[in-house]
Amino acid sequence: MKSASALKLKMDTNKFYKKEIRALALARRRLIGPAEKAAKDFYIRERLWGLDIFKDAKTALFYASFKDEVDTLGLIEESLLAGKRVMLPKVQGPELKLYHITGAAGLNGLVRGFMGIIPEPAGDGPGADINEADIVIVPGVAFDLSGGRLGYGKGYYDKLLALRAKPVPLVALAYETQIFDRLPLAPHDILMDCIITEERTLWINAKGGEK
Repeated sequence: MKSASALKLKMDTNKFYKKEIRALALARRRLIGPAEKAAKDFYIRERLWGLDIFKDAKTALFYASFKDEVDTLGLIEESLLAGKRVMLPKVQGPELKLYHITGAAGLNGLVRGFMGIIPEPAGDGPGADINEADIVIVPGVAFDLSGGRLGYGKGYYDKLLALRAKPVPLVALAYETQIFDRLPLAPHDILMDCIITEERTLWINAKGGEK
C-alpha cells in the first residue's frame, strides 16, 4: 500500500502536469487562424452528423461554444431544425444545471453566463436531467488516446457526468492539436466513448455498432 506522502506526491505531480498540458493545449488551439478553424469545424461537424448514434439521438446534450472552442452553435441550430431536442448547461453555484432550448427561441434565448462570456440558457424555465439525453457532446481542453479528458479545471462536467444512470454515449469534439498520447488521469476520471477531430473519429468504447 502506498504511503500518504507518496499518494500526495503523485497527486501534486498530476496537478503540475495537468496545468502544463492545459496551458499547452490552449496555446495550440489559439494558434489556429479563423479560415483554418472554419475548415476544421466543417470536417468535425460532418463526422459528427455521420455517426449513427448522433443521427438516431432524439435528445442531445450540447455545450455552447465560445472563443476558440470547436464551434457547436451551428450544430445546435442544425439539430433543432432536424427536430432534435437540445439541452444546454448553465453554471449555477458549484454545479451545471441543464435546460431545454426550443426551436422557437433557439440560440437567441441564450445569455452571457459563467464569467460573463459563456453563452448559457437564461435558466428561467423548467430544468432538465442528463438522463434524458441520448448523446452527450462534451467540451474539453485536451484528450488522450484512451478517452481521457482534461477540462478547464473547475470539475463541472465531472460532477454532471457522474449523475448518469445509464450508459449515454459521451462524444468529445476537439482539434487534432488537442490530442495527446496520454494524460495524467485519476481513477475517478470519466472516459469519453468517442473523440472527433478534423482528421479522424477515435472510438474508445463503440456504441450501437459504430466502428
